[in-house]
Amino acid sequence: MIAKIVRGEKMTGLLSYLQGPGRANEHTDPHLVAGDSAIMTWHDDNELSHEDAIVIARQLDQPRRVFGTEVKIANFLRDDNGAEVRDSHGKKVRDPIDPFRDGNVWHCSLSIGADEGQLTDDQWGEIAREFMGEMGFTDSSGRSPARWVAVRHGLSGNGNDHIHIAASAVREDGTKVDLYRDWNRASEAVNLLERKHGLAVIESRNTKLGERGYHRAEHRRAAREGASELDRELLARRVRACATASRDEAEFVRRLRRQGLIVHPRMASGRSDVVVGYKVAVRPKGRGAAPVFYGGGHLAKDLTLPRLRHEWTDSPETSSAAIAEWNAARRGQKPVAPGRETKIVADPKMLDRAARDITAWNKYLTSIPITDRAQWARAAGRTAGVFAAWSHQLESKPGPLAEASRQLARSAQVPAHQHWPKKVGSMSAGGAALIVMQASPNLSKAVSYTLLLRQLIKATEAIADAHRAAGDASRAAELETFARTRLEAVHQTLPLALHDAAVEPPARAEVAAKAIRADSSERFGDTEAREAKRQADADFPFAPGNGTTESPLPSKLEPRRVSRAASKPDTRPDREL
Repeated sequence: MIAKIVRGEKMTGLLSYLQGPGRANEHTDPHLVAGDSAIMTWHDDNELSHEDAIVIARQLDQPRRVFGTEVKIANFLRDDNGAEVRDSHGKKVRDPIDPFRDGNVWHCSLSIGADEGQLTDDQWGEIAREFMGEMGFTDSSGRSPARWVAVRHGLSGNGNDHIHIAASAVREDGTKVDLYRDWNRASEAVNLLERKHGLAVIESRNTKLGERGYHRAEHRRAAREGASELDRELLARRVRACATASRDEAEFVRRLRRQGLIVHPRMASGRSDVVVGYKVAVRPKGRGAAPVFYGGGHLAKDLTLPRLRHEWTDSPETSSAAIAEWNAARRGQKPVAPGRETKIVADPKMLDRAARDITAWNKYLTSIPITDRAQWARAAGRTAGVFAAWSHQLESKPGPLAEASRQLARSAQVPAHQHWPKKVGSMSAGGAALIVMQASPNLSKAVSYTLLLRQLIKATEAIADAHRAAGDASRAAELETFARTRLEAVHQTLPLALHDAAVEPPARAEVAAKAIRADSSERFGDTEAREAKRQADADFPFAPGNGTTESPLPSKLEPRRVSRAASKPDTRPDREL
């Protein structure tokens, strides 16, 4: 069950909308299913008329008008599309003329998935009463109750059964309802109701793996521009691909710009040489149109700059290089020092190398404790990055590879304090992401593509097993089903020549697979140190004839400082907990 909350000022406007036809004439048979005793005494469950809606709205608003209680909430600026305006730090901007507005109307919708069918009016009525009790609107809170009603008016445009709750933020005695943290409290309340009433439980609410929701304005803008996906989805996938394929922060900035994205850094307060965040936007198509920027944290929890830096090394040299690239991006100047992101992978053997890289990555996954949720979240994010890079190379519009990236990225969304930073010697799968992202379209090594896909499927299934071990059975089943049913769809997205070769007699593929397994066993089978060495050597080299390879470049703009206390061994005796 999903709860969505909106604050407003006109109760008559809200009830008129709930009783009316809706934005797309989707409202049918609007009627009450529950409400406080003062309202339900005078109104039954017959279909509401416009006159009924106005009368109910005035009754709900009566305590506020009698006592003259004012309920003020922050008033934030919105753009022409209805999206909230944010400053360079990602914070919402208050309206300088009217920083506060009336918020006496509390509007909450409760909805269940379309695949759960429909509940009866009695079921919705019981859920509404219990929910409002948990939220502190009824006398069960030990205080004077507030007036509210629950309206049901048919399925949503997506086929979801739902109700709307309209409530006054002023109690019968003129005091205000405590609405502090109402979003979090509503989430906790529906979590209880899901289990009590046998509804589908949204496990991401407990595991903290949920994604950010999309604003209605984003969908309207995509429909208006005829886009195949939302800007935020496109940006998240491209940023993830660039981050996974990059060795350092300066390269990350250059890759984003090569994708045609507008990239701006966010500097530390009072500093011009320390970057603490970033924002990206799709370049507008129309002349005079303003770009819509998204901060890394608004794309995904694991795409903030501090989280991305955990995957890169750190030194003063790369800090300076990154600052130079950030400033060039901010000023719209050319990249300062173009690097390996400009190279094209034209050697078919590099695809074999990518398959070996993922084979070694899967072996690394077997070393992760099945209950180490933070480390598995990192593994999911890196695997999603490989799929995102491959999607960039092979899919002209979002397809199965892009969907695979998004599915796995959902498993990487853990809070910052639970994040598992990359340790020295840990594998990253960055070499495979780099190769598939920069592979020449003329490559026709079908067996390599097939083996690469097979290894990525195994990685996805391993992450699904980790979800099952953590008690998230529904997420595990979702990943497994996707991995097993979309393989053929991925094959169909490959170039025709690759697809034809992939269905040749299995002897050729089996020989190649044995060779790769033997090579992997010989190179990586002895110790983890060999795996770390192979990972360090797996980066994309310069063009043949150069005779050099790029050295790893750190990323963070200021080197990490280790205190003296932290560097000394701890000789204190262990304390009992």
